[in-house]
Amino acid sequence: MGSFSIWHWLIVLLIVVMVFGTKKLKNIGSDLGGAVKGFKDGMKEGSSTAEEKPAAPAQVASNTSAADKTTIDVEAKQKN
Repeated sequence: MGSFSIWHWLIVLLIVVMVFGTKKLKNIGSDLGGAVKGFKDGMKEGSSTAEEKPAAPAQVASNTSAADKTTIDVEAKQKN
């Protein structure tokens, strides 16, 4: 009772195609594929820049003192 047969899935697929249409489903598929490709490219760029620049933050940290760092204090106000 908890498992669906192939006929159940075919009926669900037919209803989805009838509701959205084949053109809309094709556009959704291509948009999803482009998003996945962009994500993979971004991950590759992020890992290559992370490997190249581990020495730069260590130099900057040693050259700056604690007095040079600034913080911003923010006070929350309520609307009346």
